[in-house]
Amino acid sequence: MSNPEPTPDTQATDTQAGARAAEAAAIRRRWITLGEILAVAAVLISALTLWLGWSERSDSAAEKAAENARAATRAATLVLGAQPARGGDRLDIRTAATDQSIQEQTIRFPAALGVRAVETTGEPRIEAGWFDGALKKARERAGMPDDSRGDERLPVLIETRFMVDGEAHEDKALYDVGYTIKGRLLGGHDVTLRGLSLVRRVGARDAASALDARWTRLVPAKAGGE
Repeated sequence: MSNPEPTPDTQATDTQAGARAAEAAAIRRRWITLGEILAVAAVLISALTLWLGWSERSDSAAEKAAENARAATRAATLVLGAQPARGGDRLDIRTAATDQSIQEQTIRFPAALGVRAVETTGEPRIEAGWFDGALKKARERAGMPDDSRGDERLPVLIETRFMVDGEAHEDKALYDVGYTIKGRLLGGHDVTLRGLSLVRRVGARDAASALDARWTRLVPAKAGGE
């Protein structure tokens, strides 16, 4: 017995069913594609989040390391100051940074004065008695006035060994000793020390020449005995 031929209504029904099935399949494919896209996006977002976190930590670590390096440099950079004592006969030397501790110092004077270097240990200072006689003679040879107007300057080379956080450091620099001088009719001249000012740091090779050049600049050349 042969199958009955499909009627137009049956064909229409089959066509609609096939169209619905195709649409459902297309929807499933779209959802699969969207899911894949969302999965890839989630992976990318996770990777970006991890990278941003790593970058932030890396930048923070680099900044902290740079700050530590700057702090270490500041700690190892010595700047001296001084406070007059004993009526101006002495300068008590101190460091600008509170975490630095001076252990030893050598103070050198210009060659023109003919004064030997002085070493101090445990009590950093500069005393007028170390050089005032030679300074007065140098000023006299240079024809400089008996009474100073404001502060005069005497260059000195200060070599310092100091400690920071248990570590030893060394510094070599030119400083100007500020002083005033006043003449008295019968008693000669009095030198009063006022303070200490950093000129610049120097290397071991050019330290002595830099000191003498500074002296020549501050005092006429004939003060050196020319």
